[in-house]
Amino acid sequence: MPPVSAERLVKELEKLHTEMKEGKLKSGDYDQRLARIVRELRDQGIAADRAELLRSLDDALARGLITPSVKDHLGKRFGLL
Repeated sequence: MPPVSAERLVKELEKLHTEMKEGKLKSGDYDQRLARIVRELRDQGIAADRAELLRSLDDALARGLITPSVKDHLGKRFGLL
């Protein structure tokens, strides 16, 4: 499988945010889905450099798609922080 783009990561985060906001996901389900996304990204790789990925996470944070703690978690999991 080809590496995943930073845009696709943000789309997945948008999808999770929307489902959580609509009440389709419980907190534990959100955590499990986020962990699955991280695993898949680590397995497939990310087609973005460090700066682009950080900008994407900053954008997701600014748009309210993720919390600061989720941004920090993702940054650590991807070796950005």
